[in-house]
Amino acid sequence: MFDTIKDWREELERTKGNMKYKVVSANEAYKVSERLPLYFVVPMSLSEESILQHQGRGIPIWCWSCHNGASLLKMSAFPKEQEDNTSQMHRLFLDGVYKTIHKPPYEVLKTDDLSNSLPSLQDIHAAYTRFKQLFLIDNRTDFWDTDVKWFSLLESTNWLEIVRRCLKKAIEVVEYLEGQNTNVLLVEEYASDLCCVISSLVQVMMDSHYRTKFGFQSLIQKEWVMGGHCFLDRCNHLRQNDKEEAPVFLLFLDCVWQLVQQYPPAFEFTETYLTVLSDSLYIPIFSTFFFNSQHQKDTNMSGESYNAQSSHFRFLTVWDWSVQFEPKAQVLLNNPLYAEKQKLDRSQRKTTRFKHQRQLSLPLTQTKSSPKRGFFREETDNFIKNILGKRISKLINSSDELHNSTEFYDSWHCKPVDFHGLLLPHIEGPGIKVWAQRYLRWIPEAQLVGGGIVATTTKVLDVMEEVQRLQKKMDEKHSQTVFQGREVLPMLRNSARLSSLFPFAMLQRNSLKPVLPTSTWKDLEDEEDLAKRDDEFVDLGEVI
Repeated sequence: MFDTIKDWREELERTKGNMKYKVVSANEAYKVSERLPLYFVVPMSLSEESILQHQGRGIPIWCWSCHNGASLLKMSAFPKEQEDNTSQMHRLFLDGVYKTIHKPPYEVLKTDDLSNSLPSLQDIHAAYTRFKQLFLIDNRTDFWDTDVKWFSLLESTNWLEIVRRCLKKAIEVVEYLEGQNTNVLLVEEYASDLCCVISSLVQVMMDSHYRTKFGFQSLIQKEWVMGGHCFLDRCNHLRQNDKEEAPVFLLFLDCVWQLVQQYPPAFEFTETYLTVLSDSLYIPIFSTFFFNSQHQKDTNMSGESYNAQSSHFRFLTVWDWSVQFEPKAQVLLNNPLYAEKQKLDRSQRKTTRFKHQRQLSLPLTQTKSSPKRGFFREETDNFIKNILGKRISKLINSSDELHNSTEFYDSWHCKPVDFHGLLLPHIEGPGIKVWAQRYLRWIPEAQLVGGGIVATTTKVLDVMEEVQRLQKKMDEKHSQTVFQGREVLPMLRNSARLSSLFPFAMLQRNSLKPVLPTSTWKDLEDEEDLAKRDDEFVDLGEVI
């Protein structure tokens, strides 16, 4: 949950970042900033006294460390428009910070102001609004009228292009970390919107730990919840400020879905997991996605804002899936096709010099050596100017850098995929698709009876069950331990009886009854497990 120093220290140790970075508690009682968590990680040589200035702005905060020692950091920028005296004071402050960390063991750093290289929050919100309108179909006539010009309407929303640009930016950051052994510093006004998107995508692509259910949960807690993403304002839960609304977290989930549908065996969770997680974003009984910051959450949940009778009220956490789903329904969140990482026994560990698993799928790119050591290299001056509001050219748009990034991308895709190594998504036109399960599940006309991913998954599961059955017979014959296979998704024995939008819709005689609860109020009123109900399927012979 990353609400204690222990969680941060364990993450530093896991990523081998504890050699260059440290956890600080300078923000206890929120003395530094109400937007920052109580604990966060900064470069080892940075003093806690300097963090207390300027409400945490201008401080490089650690996100994640690569196996080669390069790190991903983020930083909130100073306001671009300010008085000369304030601007000079901020300049001196930044100079002091840079001099403090301008020494070994820190290497070269690449800075990227995301406000210059990615769409604004207003553009993201406008694109999503247009995109969402495509799926608000009132009747069959509207559906077929829209279907005629579907692709042109989809292109005009610009939503998939924004998804592609975010994935492309994440690939560029990966290329600096992996291919050039270069630290990357992401900059944004508060480092809590697009910084969260890019930093989270980079970690999912590079670290297989974040492709497990537990790891993905910890990633969201670390980068989004503790990272100060304004869920209350961006989701507009209170309907008080439409100008601050922007589906930033949904954009991230859509990007992750692109990876899941391109590399299913690499993820322990399914697209259904992502879909119900996106639904939970708008269920107000969960505290995970309800507040703008940890400070706001602590203040409201401590009872300070309420009378004595209501002070005992406690929000639930979204990660307790038993609150929403019965055990049989929770099985749908687990990917039975997940390729688990095999563990080496002790004898193999001693005799084999293990190379970091994430390196195995990397292209053979030449690592650039640093001309001189230092955390900020020659980009310091230009970066300071950018922070203080002077317009400069984009930092990652030169022709040479674009060529290197393309070479890195192409060479990786020419090699076999290691599902526990680096993952780079296909970002060409056909590679970016519509998240059908989330956006089309309420449109009966868009469903494929007995088709889609369900049909493919059913065939694969049949093979898995056959392999498990044969393995069990072999184990019993040799008096060995019975083979333990992953739990198979229920209700997939006959894909012809299911819809492509399973488990949110299934073919019925008179209605489309979901396997997973789809209405919060209905679920609260009726505790009956929908997965246990007997469904009347339509015989394909009758349909024909």
